[in-house]
Amino acid sequence: MAETGPPNRQPAIRVTTMPADANPYGDIFGGWLMSQMDMAAGLVASRHSRGRAVTIAVEGMKFHAPVAVGDEVSVFADMVKVGRTSMTIDVQAWRRGRHTEAQCMVTQAQFVFVAIDEERKPRVVSAA
Repeated sequence: MAETGPPNRQPAIRVTTMPADANPYGDIFGGWLMSQMDMAAGLVASRHSRGRAVTIAVEGMKFHAPVAVGDEVSVFADMVKVGRTSMTIDVQAWRRGRHTEAQCMVTQAQFVFVAIDEERKPRVVSAA
């Protein structure tokens, strides 16, 4: 995969990894990284649908490179498809070492959300 660098805009989420997020070898847990990606996608889904939205699927999750304690992780999320009640969001996570400017994509996936109402039933996605 040819990397050109992260998107030229602000990420949905940016966080510094901590020791509690890692295994005994200092590698960040994949589940922790996936939760950051889910939060970023959730922000996009809720904003677009103007209300509550929940994750119903994660498709094509790929881990390209490890993330270490102290790395800065930036998560970018882009709406790629809107259905009647669902939204598909492309998500990429990029890492930057603590003392460098070099960045690399570490994870990518598509997250599918459904807009829900107060009774947790699917609702029509509002036009944004």
